[in-house]
Order: sequence, then structure tokens, then C-alpha cells
Amino acid sequence: MSCKPVCKLCPNLVISQAVTFTGGNLEINLPAGSYNDCEKYCIVVAQAIPDTTTINAPVYITIGTGTTLYPLTRRNCAQVTAAGIRTRTRYATCVSTSATGGSFRMLGNPCCAPSNNLASIDGGAAPAPATRGAVSK
Repeated sequence: MSCKPVCKLCPNLVISQAVTFTGGNLEINLPAGSYNDCEKYCIVVAQAIPDTTTINAPVYITIGTGTTLYPLTRRNCAQVTAAGIRTRTRYATCVSTSATGGSFRMLGNPCCAPSNNLASIDGGAAPAPATRGAVSK
């Protein structure tokens, strides 16, 4: 099947207006408007990611001239970091709102994002030294 030479873009395709690294966060600014709960939006990161961005910086969405930060999360609700975001890439998201705010949740996984999961956790306690049992001769 071939692509149509002329077609309309989806009304829920949103192209970012700016990408900044501020206060340790990677912020993607979307055009002003209302983004509805449980609605799908495809966000295109159109600008270059600043060279000063650290790979573990959490990614947030801002809307218009507002200063509220809405987290961009993976589909399992884990925070997306800058390592998982690419320029000129479309990300399918769904808005999830609560009584106090909201987030943009990815419908898929970010491409090429490394897993930062720890191999294990110990609660901060130092492991007990290994002891050897008595060896009988």
C-alpha cells in the first residue's frame, strides 16, 4: 500500500515548541491548550536536546507559558530519563490526570533506553562478612 501524496495530519499530533535542560530536568514544551484525560497524543520532539543534558535527567512536559511540570513516564509509570529521548522522534502518549496534577504516559517503551535497575538492594546495611566453617582433617 502506498502513501497518499496529500493527507491531513492527526489533530492529536503535537510538535514541541522548545526543549530545555533546566534545574537538572529535561523539559519539553508543548503548545498551549488543554490536554484531555485518557486521550492519546503523539508528541514529536522537534528541537535538539541541549548538549549540557545529563543522561539521567528526568523528562518533564510543560504546556505553553505555564510552569507546571508534568512527568513523562514509561507505560509502567517509571520516570523517563533523557537517555530514552531522541530528537525528531514521535512518542505516543496518553494523558493521565489526578485531583492534583497529571502526567504523560508513554504507550510503548522508549527506544534504546538503558535499564538503570540495580542488581539487588540491601537497605543500606553492609553485608555480613563471610565466615568459613571449621575444616576437619
